[in-house]
Amino acid sequence: MLRGYAVPAVRAAEEQVRAGLADGKLMLRAARGLAKVVRVRARQQRAARVVVLAGPGDNGGDALHAAALLARTHPVAVVGLAARLHEGGLTAARQAGLEVRCVDPAAAQLPAEVVDLLAEADLVVDGLLGIGGRPGLGGAMDLAVAAVPDTAYLLSVDLPSGADPGGRERPGRMVYADETVTFGMLKPVHLLPATEPAVGTLTVVDIGVEMDVPPVVERLEHTDVAGLWPVPTMSDHKYTRGVVGVVAGSVAFPGAAVLTTTAAVGAGAGMVRYLGPRRAEDLVLAACPEVVPGPGRMQAAVVGPGVAPQGCDHPDRDDHQADHVRELLGSDLPLVVDAGALELLVTWAGQGHRRTAPTLLTPHAGELARMLTALEAKAPEADSREGSAGAGTSRADVEGDPLGHARRLAEQTGCTVLLKGSTTLVVDPAPDVPARSQADAPAWLATAGAGDVLAGLAGTLLAAGLTPRDAGSLAALVHGVAADRANPGGPVRALAVAHAIPEAVAHLLHR
Repeated sequence: MLRGYAVPAVRAAEEQVRAGLADGKLMLRAARGLAKVVRVRARQQRAARVVVLAGPGDNGGDALHAAALLARTHPVAVVGLAARLHEGGLTAARQAGLEVRCVDPAAAQLPAEVVDLLAEADLVVDGLLGIGGRPGLGGAMDLAVAAVPDTAYLLSVDLPSGADPGGRERPGRMVYADETVTFGMLKPVHLLPATEPAVGTLTVVDIGVEMDVPPVVERLEHTDVAGLWPVPTMSDHKYTRGVVGVVAGSVAFPGAAVLTTTAAVGAGAGMVRYLGPRRAEDLVLAACPEVVPGPGRMQAAVVGPGVAPQGCDHPDRDDHQADHVRELLGSDLPLVVDAGALELLVTWAGQGHRRTAPTLLTPHAGELARMLTALEAKAPEADSREGSAGAGTSRADVEGDPLGHARRLAEQTGCTVLLKGSTTLVVDPAPDVPARSQADAPAWLATAGAGDVLAGLAGTLLAAGLTPRDAGSLAALVHGVAADRANPGGPVRALAVAHAIPEAVAHLLHR
């Protein structure tokens, strides 16, 4: 499992190690690791010209020390963009025979010599800002990054400059790296959706710093699946393996029922029960004859995929599905609440109800924004809460701070929230529980019906006894792997993802 630690905890751990070492020793460990990675990438990229961009503080010091080490084997140019560069790093670079071209960070334009250096670069090391920097790039730093040619391999030190170290905000200007080399441990910036797209390939260099505090964000790896997936034993039967109910599809949207039940069957549910209109039921049984129609014994249920929300003006809207959802919301059955059922839950919660059974909500950013707007408009303190009441919460608000908004929804509903996206978040209602962050899916998975497949997967795991947090993050991982295996490197349809789940699970279990 990957673990990301809060920046103050990282600083404290580094300081504890630094106190037991000679002055500058810890930085030199980082610089050696960085230089080693740069040498490998320079060889792989056939990079003849390396340019190091150094900013203030320790991040710039790492870059400058690495430049001095690289100078032994590669032609290196160094550009400093700070009112004051790291003294030890600057001395090391100059002693290695490097000319450090210094640029005023507030300059309105770069010197022509620096522009020419960057234009000819094959590999650029971004050592401008580290975990002590504020989100966003400006001035000469922004100009320097913009001058890096698209053909150059861009490698960031510790984090992409301008990215929020805490991973919460998505600033207007930041580096988008091909690779980020970080030291000791991961930080939230490397794993959270607001900033992870800028990280590129992530490489961790061991510098002898260990953490003895809980992380703030985690990520399941492929090797974690075998320890979490509910593998049956010889004594199991269909009821002990988990019976999952599915309230999905409607007269208006019958296909969601097929996708959700196909995913649940493929994920290994002991039994799948389906509740829905006859048209959708016929399609479900044609696709999956194993499915049992009608109510009965269940260990968990998936509610909402393809269920027409309130206000839908489709002429064939089926209100019976909404009735099934409301009934299950009021039960003590563990639930995955998706799509149309999310709005029904908000209305139900607005009437003073609150779920106490394990519950996983699976909104995308737009749905989460609508839920927060509706919930907070009803709250007594709504008029004084920033970002609520009058203006409401927008999709852009959620995308600007995915973790913060997912936590708000989890706190207000008491449910675990799975916020879907290219990086999927799973957030527990308890604020001290680390968020889970999964980024296992190809971009091709952003297609209609993919969420229905994910809901069926998660429901099967919930029925097998997993917590909503484990069920959501494990389902997101397997969902992404199944999408990739359905058609590696190419377009993929949601039904193909559902059909690929059994093979994906088998592959992951045998890693």
